[in-house]
Amino acid sequence: MIQLKARLALELPAINRALDKAVDTLPEPVRPVTRHIFEAGGKRLRPLLTVLTARLLGNNNEDILDLAVTLEMLHAATLLHDDVLDNAVSRRGKPAAHTLYNVSSVILAGDALLAGANALVAQRGDPRLSHCFSEATSQTAAGEILEIASQGSVDSSAAQYEEMVRGKTAWLIRAACEMGALAAGADDKTVAAAAAYGENLGMAFQMVDDALDFAPESVTGKPTGGDVREGKLTPPLRLYRDSLSQADRKDFDAAFTSLSMTGADAEAIALRIREAGFDAAVRRQADTFLDAARHALNSLPDKSERKVMFHMADYVRDRKK
Repeated sequence: MIQLKARLALELPAINRALDKAVDTLPEPVRPVTRHIFEAGGKRLRPLLTVLTARLLGNNNEDILDLAVTLEMLHAATLLHDDVLDNAVSRRGKPAAHTLYNVSSVILAGDALLAGANALVAQRGDPRLSHCFSEATSQTAAGEILEIASQGSVDSSAAQYEEMVRGKTAWLIRAACEMGALAAGADDKTVAAAAAYGENLGMAFQMVDDALDFAPESVTGKPTGGDVREGKLTPPLRLYRDSLSQADRKDFDAAFTSLSMTGADAEAIALRIREAGFDAAVRRQADTFLDAARHALNSLPDKSERKVMFHMADYVRDRKK
């Protein structure tokens, strides 16, 4: 874990500089909104993974950073749009962009971010990179649509949840690793291994994120039980629902499907989830994906970057916020 933090501290300034540079390529009217979303912070795991994968496979060129930030731009565009859709008031402790700028400008700024990122990828002249970025964009949108379709539903299956997560979260992390491998000129087998690592890491990341939704706000800095109020039947909530008596489940379903859960309801459910250990059980479920991610790494070169990527799996499993 120390190696991961040290490497992130080493790479983060250059990643942020590359993001600033990318924002400067956008039309001036959209820059204030895009700067706002990036200045709110973020883990920057996607660009870090692109850089690590590329260097692991032999690409030590500094211009890898310009490619690495494109998926962070795509991710930021989805956050801008999500906050509008959810009518969120904050993002990472700062006011959501649409509360400072008008909604139309924020949506259009997200579109411009996506277009700018696409242009940066296209400038490299490699159709495989452009295809990878395009597929990540469409898969992310598909995952978001599946999530919206399942909102307030108690009938969605675990398989449907996985399909949604693969699109809305895992594919971007997969693409981050895949683009790094492609930029290094890796063969098809190596590219596939890098992609498998990223996809499984992303699946686990979202499952742990769903478990963390029920942690106290004092730990995560985010309101507890947001998924309850938003009608998202995530794995911890599914376990909780399955544990209820028939009468209690009927009451839960009525409130959940009508999106009428209150903050107090969410707090009470979150407490029961923690007491029953359902959040910990979901972390253990995520280990299946992390084991697959580690297995994929074993076929890649044994270099310092691979060690950091192994530590990334440990970080995802153990993170507290």
